[in-house]
Amino acid sequence: MHVLILGGTTEARELAAALAADTALRVTSSLAGRVAQPRLPVGEVRIGGFGGPAGLAAWLRAERVDAVIDATHPFAGAISRNAAEAAAEVHTPLLALRRPGWVPVPGDRWHPVGSLAEAAALLPSLGGRVFLTTGRQGLAAFASSPLHFLARSVDAPEPPLPASTEVLLDRGPFTLDGERRVLRDHRIDVLVTKDSGGAATAPKLTAARELSLPVVIVRRPEPPAGLPTAPDVPSALTWLAGL
Repeated sequence: MHVLILGGTTEARELAAALAADTALRVTSSLAGRVAQPRLPVGEVRIGGFGGPAGLAAWLRAERVDAVIDATHPFAGAISRNAAEAAAEVHTPLLALRRPGWVPVPGDRWHPVGSLAEAAALLPSLGGRVFLTTGRQGLAAFASSPLHFLARSVDAPEPPLPASTEVLLDRGPFTLDGERRVLRDHRIDVLVTKDSGGAATAPKLTAARELSLPVVIVRRPEPPAGLPTAPDVPSALTWLAGL
């Protein structure tokens, strides 16, 4: 049985590790290649795009893939749509492995928005010093803002950037003490993040709550309609075992 994992997330690496010991399986993890030095899963890895849904469908046929698990980032909408279209074309079972989104607790000052553009429009009413944790590819939405931004990303972002931008190169998981220091040392007024879910980057939400800072949180897109989903690796393994 050949399983393709569309990866790049902690869950994708955990799934590849869980399947690695089964000699009856061939497991291929596919990474988009957007990070210069990605954390590689165990086992067979391919890096780079497929060329849209038609290219992915051709790859599924050529490699005789029996099941696809889309364990990409919750905001990787394009590859998820491509995977759904390609899997339907070649009649390959497809599962979306999606960690649950974050849920506010008492004390949180969340401002949900539908896009980065909405986040940029809301910021002037919330503060002048922004901790931006939406990834290096989203900074263009804030390029015309007069506010000051501390932008954290794994790799250095490319222009266009806001005129007043500090770049903090770092990779999670992050600690609560570390996030407290970032917010205090940089005198942050407001945090901007995507609803990625998971524990690796959640400490910033706790730190913001402790300081009573507003958080602009971009809602995640819905997975393709009709697609089975799993919230964690054990559930994905159960789905595979049932095929």
